[in-house]
Amino acid sequence: MSMFGDGLDAAVHPAPKTAPAQMRYLVKQLGGTKAVAQMLRISQRTVERYVKGQIKKPRPDLATRLEREVKARWQPQIRAKARQKAATTGGIIIDTRARLGYTAPIGSTDQDRIRHLTVALPPQYAARLFDAQQAGAGDQELREIAAEALREVYFQDGGRRAGSLEEVRFTDVEHLEFEL
Repeated sequence: MSMFGDGLDAAVHPAPKTAPAQMRYLVKQLGGTKAVAQMLRISQRTVERYVKGQIKKPRPDLATRLEREVKARWQPQIRAKARQKAATTGGIIIDTRARLGYTAPIGSTDQDRIRHLTVALPPQYAARLFDAQQAGAGDQELREIAAEALREVYFQDGGRRAGSLEEVRFTDVEHLEFEL
């Protein structure tokens, strides 16, 4: 995946980490211990022991299957909820250290320089970032959306300054994190 795509994924809450929590989640999703046992190719009694916390550490092959099944079910639900909230009310926070510059009229200083910014982006940019990611956009397209958002929110301050700013260049990304 890409730096921007990974950053957006990390903003979404991670799945349950411990084997008992993963097992409880699957039991809830599939509606019973028998269905989970069949899916994971283990006994129903073993599933029950994990659910009660009597077994905490699965063998490596079971740990891999368990992680894969939880992730397959967890990510779509949680991602959808997080995207919906960010796109409608919350927005998204970008924390980056990168080379930023811009194209502006002659006479202004548009020299690229390394900046460390932590900026709250409005919901419409969160929606655009998540929609583009879901549509399979690459790093470059996600970078362009983020640059446009930084132009409007940081450089132009929502239209209060630098109105003639044409384009923001967002390159040499050293650090990038998104937070909901």
